[in-house]
Amino acid sequence: MKLEAVDYTAENAKQLFVESLRNTGFGVLKNHPIQQKLVQNIYDNWYKFFISAEKSDFYFNVETQDGFFPTEVSETAKGHAQKDIKEYFHYYPWGQCPTELKQEIQQYYQEANQLATELLAWVEEYSPSAISEKYSQSLSSMIDGSHKTLLRVLHYPPLDDNEQLGAIRAGAHEDINLLTILPAANEPGLQVLDKDGNWIDVPCDFGNLIINIGDMLQEASDGYFPSTTHRVINPEGADKTKSRISLPLFLHPKPEVVLSEKYTAHSYLMERLRELGLI
Repeated sequence: MKLEAVDYTAENAKQLFVESLRNTGFGVLKNHPIQQKLVQNIYDNWYKFFISAEKSDFYFNVETQDGFFPTEVSETAKGHAQKDIKEYFHYYPWGQCPTELKQEIQQYYQEANQLATELLAWVEEYSPSAISEKYSQSLSSMIDGSHKTLLRVLHYPPLDDNEQLGAIRAGAHEDINLLTILPAANEPGLQVLDKDGNWIDVPCDFGNLIINIGDMLQEASDGYFPSTTHRVINPEGADKTKSRISLPLFLHPKPEVVLSEKYTAHSYLMERLRELGLI
């Protein structure tokens, strides 16, 4: 299996994108509306933040889950014993953020949400009628006005001599949300598990936009759209002195949205956060 980038401007982009999601759990878009210059500026400016002492002034709020999460409190992927080798900042429009970084990150948050709404509409349009009937409301309306959609700025620090190339920076896991929107990171390492149990490199050409399915969409579609198992490794031959910056937007429905007979978005989120050790 090889993941191919879909041209956002192509006439059949919707169909090709949803087919890729269905078959691999991932869709990769090129020629999309998100500005590369904006993404690069965010990578550059947040890298400076992560290597500064200022980050300690924005230590995360346990109740609201916004702010800076240092490496020592990083996530442990479900089923793993070791914490991931990363630190990150949780950005919400209503949450804390360094003043000098606010404008760019808010602009990206808005543009990515706008595109995400369109992509969810594509998913619904190409859902079989038997599946779309299971949605309690349109997929795009599930995130409309949601205060739970999270933009995470991730920093995978340079390696030291105690780590091995090919080691795991983020253990194999599935995301919690509906879809995750991710600009290609400034370094390779993202892999997806295919149906045959093989790890496949996700195209990391700068300018690509990577989208994967989360558990909430899997739940809402009764498994038709499979949540994507993925991980971040330290690629063989990688420059150990380089940091890796990543910028995933996790699309979360409003808390009251009904995903299935078993879960609302809120009850599902709380269950998963407890499993991750974050609450």
